[in-house]
Amino acid sequence: MRWREWARDAAGEALGRQRRADPVVPGSGGPAGNARLTAWLGAILLVLFLVELVTLLDVRGLLSWHIAVGVLLVPPALIKTATTSWRIAGYYLRRPAYHQAGPPPMVLRVLGPLVVLTTLAVLGSGLALVALGPDASRTAFATLLGFRIDALTVHQATFAAWAVVTGLHTLGRLVPAFRILTHRPARPGARLPGGVKRGSVLVATLAAAGLAAGLLLGPAAPWLSDSQLHFHHARGIEHTDRH
Repeated sequence: MRWREWARDAAGEALGRQRRADPVVPGSGGPAGNARLTAWLGAILLVLFLVELVTLLDVRGLLSWHIAVGVLLVPPALIKTATTSWRIAGYYLRRPAYHQAGPPPMVLRVLGPLVVLTTLAVLGSGLALVALGPDASRTAFATLLGFRIDALTVHQATFAAWAVVTGLHTLGRLVPAFRILTHRPARPGARLPGGVKRGSVLVATLAAAGLAAGLLLGPAAPWLSDSQLHFHHARGIEHTDRH
């Protein structure tokens, strides 16, 4: 059946048993350069997402880190979305080099748009929480099956959806991305064209991420004050209970 073939192709690429040949184009590097830039962006996002997951272990105590890392994620997520969209558009528009490189396995083609949508949803809803503040974010705007829906609920729901699809996507791309980043050219001294451009994009992305995080910590102050208030309130209850 077709789905078995799709699963076999996805597993083959995920485990490194098969790989796409990315043509090299002078100047930008073409599909090979695009794959290298996307892999670096993916590595940055993976590290930041892991740090973000750690903050969930004590989200009130680490709320400033949770917000800062969440904002840091936005620029690399947007640029990675752009690089992957450029590649898939090149394939469907039949640009010679990108069409020759071929598409990813069907499973990843289905997961790709879901990863993009859930990533943008979880980051966008997180930024909305900062803009709304703690009080407005906990104010219900709808009811579904008896459950109150507020902005904080939306953020939590989109995070759950993101965790599932991104986890599957990461399993499918981890080994291929690692191979791309550790690949050494067959000829000593040979370099993939476009290295300076890719480096500039990465530096600009990280600079934008740092600037955005610095600018957003000010508007996020009400959340940090609210977190400290809850923390001291909880400590007061604990102290009272002990006596």
